[in-house]
Amino acid sequence: MIIASNFKTNHTRASSREFIQEIASIKTSHQVRIFAPFTALDDFKLPLHVKVGAQNFYPVEKGAFTGEIGAIHLDEFNIKSVLIGHSERRHILCESNKLIQNKFAFAKDRGWEITYCIGEPKEVRLKGDSAVMDYIDAQLEGIDLDYENLILAYEPVWAIGTGLSASLEQISSTHQGIKSRSKAPLLYGGSVKIETIVDIGSLKECDGVLVGSASWKKEDFAKMIETVENKL
Repeated sequence: MIIASNFKTNHTRASSREFIQEIASIKTSHQVRIFAPFTALDDFKLPLHVKVGAQNFYPVEKGAFTGEIGAIHLDEFNIKSVLIGHSERRHILCESNKLIQNKFAFAKDRGWEITYCIGEPKEVRLKGDSAVMDYIDAQLEGIDLDYENLILAYEPVWAIGTGLSASLEQISSTHQGIKSRSKAPLLYGGSVKIETIVDIGSLKECDGVLVGSASWKKEDFAKMIETVENKL
């Protein structure tokens, strides 16, 4: 399994380093990803199963793009794992499909590991499975689903940060649809908790989880990893 933590706009440079060092000391057979804020990125010396990634970037090497982070800034710290298409960037920060496609192509050209996020808002979910897959297909347009360093993350928008989670049946059904389109590892994200991680991770179509607020305390994320190690 892949167990990933997205810090979002949380943690400082100091607290991120403490968090990452503690998590890296946990012995596990599973893959771990930590998406830290830009100010916390560093050239960490980590075991092979742990990678620190960037939550965002602008698809340029460098240039006149005020406030943005380019490839030279990630390369400085040997960051080669990135999130693309997270719902908060799509819906709150208004990233267009075109920009997201450009980011994907840029990261692919550099061989970076891409965790590509997809998922529907509540009004689409209420229309049923067919509408959900139509919505996801639109998000997958222009994305190379055969890219060897691709990880997909299904995150229903209505379940992110709300305390709600899709039912196991909803997750399984949607993951089946996504799996029919790509062989990439497929994560579930959306209010994943310590109490639910085993049930979600046990689904045949689920290859891991992308966790938000429930992973921000290092003790909680460590417990998630240890629970998965012991029970899956």
